[in-house]
Amino acid sequence: MRTSDIPLAVGAAVSTASALNLSVDDAVVLHDSNRLALRLRPCDVLARVAHMEGQGGAEFEVEVARRLAETDSPVASLDPRVEPRVYVRDGFVITLWTYYEPVSHRDVVPAEYAQALERLHAGMRQVDFIAPHFTDRVAEAQSLVGNHAQTPELRDADRELLSDTLRKVTWAIGQREAAEQLLHGEPHPGNLLRTKYGLLFTDLETCCRGPVEFDLAHVPEEVSTHFPDADHDLLSECRILMLAMVATWRWDRDDQLPNGRRMGTELLSQIRAAQERHRLDANP
Repeated sequence: MRTSDIPLAVGAAVSTASALNLSVDDAVVLHDSNRLALRLRPCDVLARVAHMEGQGGAEFEVEVARRLAETDSPVASLDPRVEPRVYVRDGFVITLWTYYEPVSHRDVVPAEYAQALERLHAGMRQVDFIAPHFTDRVAEAQSLVGNHAQTPELRDADRELLSDTLRKVTWAIGQREAAEQLLHGEPHPGNLLRTKYGLLFTDLETCCRGPVEFDLAHVPEEVSTHFPDADHDLLSECRILMLAMVATWRWDRDDQLPNGRRMGTELLSQIRAAQERHRLDANP
């Protein structure tokens, strides 16, 4: 979020919580990228704040969270003291979540991570929910790559690399006709919390349908080894696809992730290296 917008976003979150009879004397910024995450005290609410164009994603995330709350899924929950919905104020959309105090800074054990993801997938199989297909997200990335005005700093050779990778790998994955289900979409370590309730996944707005290997592509390799039934060729393809998608977001003119361009450059190198290790079948 632009620096100039942060005080306005904080004010919108504080006003929203106060109007709902939640006690707020202080707001601490926990994370700032395309949306702002705030800890509101002393009510201990996690507020997520985005510009109005993020309303659709926020509403989708709230609905996913509501559905998964009815299962045994290890996910962060909406704050139970207020109505579970998206709040709109002063040009911002606000969602209110339970704040979880971190209990440890030690690394998550791979087996524990894998068990949490397995529980999440099991819970998601119980939810009858319409969600985008993972290829819809690929199409969004492909559209961004093709839009020079939206990705002006992307060099022609790198643009061609991303476009070809997104197209070829998506085709290769489709040829496998793997079983599909509802997925988190981005269950990487940045979306995992260690709490007194165990490991909990956050940021559900990326949920989509696809093969389990698409989710496994986002976790550390030592975690994915705990899924012996995974198709490892498919997983390799999904990892390359994931790298290309994330690299694309980092070259978006409007991307506000700190050090995003540097990450985008590093990811391009990783894509080239991954393609050297894993040759795709020829496609039409």
